[in-house]
Amino acid sequence: MNKTAFIFPGQGAQKCGMGKDFYEKSSLAKAIFDTATAELGIDMQQLCFEENNQLDQTEYTQAAMVTACLAMTAEIEKRGLTPDVTAGLSLGEYCAISVAGGMQAKDAISLVRKRGILMQNTVPAGEGAMCAVISMAAEEIEKVIEPIADVSVANYNCPGQIVITGKTDAVEEAAAKLKEAGARRTIMLNVSGPFHSQMLVPAGEKLAEELEHTRFHELRIPYVTNVTAEKVTDIRETPGLLTTQISSPVRWMQSMERMIADGVDTFVEIGPGKTLEGFLRKIDRSVKVFHISQWEDVDKVCTELAESGNVMEEA
Repeated sequence: MNKTAFIFPGQGAQKCGMGKDFYEKSSLAKAIFDTATAELGIDMQQLCFEENNQLDQTEYTQAAMVTACLAMTAEIEKRGLTPDVTAGLSLGEYCAISVAGGMQAKDAISLVRKRGILMQNTVPAGEGAMCAVISMAAEEIEKVIEPIADVSVANYNCPGQIVITGKTDAVEEAAAKLKEAGARRTIMLNVSGPFHSQMLVPAGEKLAEELEHTRFHELRIPYVTNVTAEKVTDIRETPGLLTTQISSPVRWMQSMERMIADGVDTFVEIGPGKTLEGFLRKIDRSVKVFHISQWEDVDKVCTELAESGNVMEEA
């Protein structure tokens, strides 16, 4: 049987207007947005649908992204399209866990609101940085940065795109040495902190305290974690993995390779942007990748998958 994965983007994919058409046309999606507003005391409609200067601030971005993606997914599953496995890039992993049955939407949204605040405020502005390294093998990057203190790999996105993270001066030094060693480009990223670096360990420790008070549920299906690129089937592993995830590399490329090796041949990216689709094209062009970010995408994707023989179950 063909296997289908739902995959969810991370911070950076957010877009003004995300989920608005779902809010207006789906009672399930509207309920998730309204629940987020009630739980957080933030006007989620205003944050996601209207031009503002908060959507790109980490402490707001994370809750907004998870709300929008889970609202879209609720309608998608109502139409009968369900996954065999899930995964999400960094922040997106919280959507993956929720859709796999491990957390209710409201708990995932509340948790990432706290995570966003921790990530924004743990490292003072300007002390940390991130840099994308283009067209250089991961092994070569690791070799070049290994002697440099306070810099490490943050994201293994796809062949030819790796992100490094750490103290600003160390990242800048590493970027220069990577260019000298043959990287085609190094691009300093406009982010509010050195995400997925050891500088975020204190944020992980505080997040662990929040995780102790979070209600988890038995997983209905597995999800693949960023931390190890392995399937998680026991929800008891999740708090420890999420604690570690905030300061460890996102093994996205390895996660996709693992899912493909396990028989996943169809990926549905749910949320704004097509970042993950782009990564998958570079990881394995033989798999089918669909994208849902607009209301009209749902019918189109469900119809195409039904015609291609993917199993459709009534939700």
